[in-house]
Amino acid sequence: MTLPGSNTRIRRRSMALAAFSTVVEWYDFTIYLYLATVMARVFYGGGELSLAATLGGFALAYLMRPLGALAFGQFGDRHGRRATLLLSMALMTVAMLTTALLPTYAQIGAAAGWLLLALRCVMAFAVGGEYTGVVAYLLEGAPAHRRGFVTSLAAAASEVGGLLAVAVSAVTVASMSQASLDGWGWRIPFLIGAGLAIVVWIARQSMEESPDFLGQREAGTVPANPLKYTLTNHRAAIGRGFAISALGSITYYVGITYVPAFLTTVGKLAEADALWLATAAAVVVIAVTPLVGWLSDRVGRRPVLVVLAVLGAALPLAMFAWMAGGAGWQIVAGALVLAGLAGAVSAVGAVATAEQFPGEGRLSGLALGATTATAIFGGLTPLLAHLLTQRTGWAAAPGAMIAVVAIGVLPVLWWLPRRGYAASASSP
Repeated sequence: MTLPGSNTRIRRRSMALAAFSTVVEWYDFTIYLYLATVMARVFYGGGELSLAATLGGFALAYLMRPLGALAFGQFGDRHGRRATLLLSMALMTVAMLTTALLPTYAQIGAAAGWLLLALRCVMAFAVGGEYTGVVAYLLEGAPAHRRGFVTSLAAAASEVGGLLAVAVSAVTVASMSQASLDGWGWRIPFLIGAGLAIVVWIARQSMEESPDFLGQREAGTVPANPLKYTLTNHRAAIGRGFAISALGSITYYVGITYVPAFLTTVGKLAEADALWLATAAAVVVIAVTPLVGWLSDRVGRRPVLVVLAVLGAALPLAMFAWMAGGAGWQIVAGALVLAGLAGAVSAVGAVATAEQFPGEGRLSGLALGATTATAIFGGLTPLLAHLLTQRTGWAAAPGAMIAVVAIGVLPVLWWLPRRGYAASASSP
């Protein structure tokens, strides 16, 4: 659909600010997982079930992500992408700062864990609107022939945030004793995240509105009820977005963010060493993501996604078995291969899901399809992977989870439309 105003590109400064502000979003959200073993001691007492409680809290909080995406999506489809991105970052700032100031289990007992869970719910609610808003903003402001590359920058920048989170975590853990870390050191990464979020919120004040949304306003096509509009007119697109995001979520959350806890749990690496390996994995993702985004502009989204699904069915089982049973280079190779796969899926998945919907209702469509899948296959899977590994004794169980999802979504990816809504719109 071509709308008045859709031929006006967003200035590069606004595009760059939108893309690279996801550094803060992903730092703030993933720091919890990278510090999972520390948070288990600080907020849940460090007992036998403390890590499961920590991961379970992450999973429960993650269920707020689709609710946040729905709320912010409805708001953004009615009032614009810029206002959505300002509001979500403000909420993230408050949640991160408050987390850094929480009392611990040693100070107030089990109530500490409940307070942490409440703040994780607030953070998940905010992040639910953040990433989908950024993806839509970049897609709608980029030239048609570069939408895959430009939109992939959001995924790359997110991983820069993940890299920063794991690096800060590793330095914090390695630079002090466990007593100092559990007593006050764990607060440092969260205070850094709050400071970064405040800076981004201030910088976002100068962002322009999406030309696609401005065109909708000019043409009078902004839907009165975006959720109802999308559910009525784009149910198949919601299903396709769900499938794409399911693959992207499980490859990322099991194949990257769960790996440090996995390696620590199976006794292969100490906490600090596992975090440094996760840092190297983040570098791989940052390198892979824009290349795959560029490739999807050249050969199309569907062929790239189909190949990645086949790789997702074949590689993770072997990589988790390598990491659990091998030593040295096998541990490193397994983690880096999994990171490359996850980064590639994230790169093309971002633009492919957004292109399933027209500008009218795009944020709501992403919330109903992509973000719902992320809540299920992202938030719940680290806990499920941990429980399966512990109770079955099968170290490759997390890889089997990825393979099952990859095989399940492959038929959907095979029949994806060759051209999405954004690709058919005129562009400079």
